[in-house]
Amino acid sequence: MSERSHWYRIGHTSHLEDCTGCTVVVFDGMPPAVADVRGGAPGTREIELLQPGRQVGKVNAIVLTGGSAFGLAAADGVVRWLAEHGIGFPTRFGPVPIVPGAVIFDLGFGEPRHVLPDDGYAAARSATYTDRRTGRIGAGSGATVAKLSGAATPGGLGIATVRVGDNDVTAIVVLNALGDIRDPETGRWLARATDPRGARQTGREMAVAAQTRSSAVENTTIGIVLIDGAASRDAMVRCAISAHDALARCVVPAHTLFDGDTFFVVAQSEGSSSPGEILALASATEIAVERAIVGLFPEPFDES
Repeated sequence: MSERSHWYRIGHTSHLEDCTGCTVVVFDGMPPAVADVRGGAPGTREIELLQPGRQVGKVNAIVLTGGSAFGLAAADGVVRWLAEHGIGFPTRFGPVPIVPGAVIFDLGFGEPRHVLPDDGYAAARSATYTDRRTGRIGAGSGATVAKLSGAATPGGLGIATVRVGDNDVTAIVVLNALGDIRDPETGRWLARATDPRGARQTGREMAVAAQTRSSAVENTTIGIVLIDGAASRDAMVRCAISAHDALARCVVPAHTLFDGDTFFVVAQSEGSSSPGEILALASATEIAVERAIVGLFPEPFDES
């Protein structure tokens, strides 16, 4: 981790028995950010203010959370924590915290429990510069994958960092995908739907044959890409596209009608980026997202 990485803090609230939770990234200052939604069933908050031509375009924190639409309430707790510390977009009437967020659907596992504002507050309060825990934690506590047969395999929250010159590009990914998971470097399956007919079809092959048994909208992969140092908005936009490209190489199929796949990209500051620098950042983003996903599965799928 570079010294420049100490401009954001990560905190979690995990309800492991209830298979849900939230993850909050709190930023020092108010860095620039963009968002890119590719899935067909997203659950988001404050996404529009990060689009081109909007006045703000910056964030104080980002929330990744379980709980489907109920989980968006976690952002209210983060707003409260930031307001107590005088943090927010400056206005004549005081700072207004800017806290975008995205949710996964994890309501079908564990005891029914909604992620609440107090969960977001606790995650923001506990956030540190050094927390790099992965797996069944925070927003990944109830994440699952490979659901096209009606069964599911545990997913989780992955983190990976790639060095670019003197800086780091870090991906935080909450993997809760409908599709199967594959290592794009080796081509090996890491998690795959179990074919109910015993024909060893992949999830995508079952979808083509109209033999899936999954429940709609109970999915979604969400994440944040963090760029140390300065980057242009064009660079951040390209990195968001690259994050989704990486997702599509690891999740088969990806960006379905039943996933709400969403990525945020945040740079430490806004600056100019040459075409070569944009290519380097986008390529590093792809690698970081792929590694964050693959790292959740230490063993390949047993096809025996």
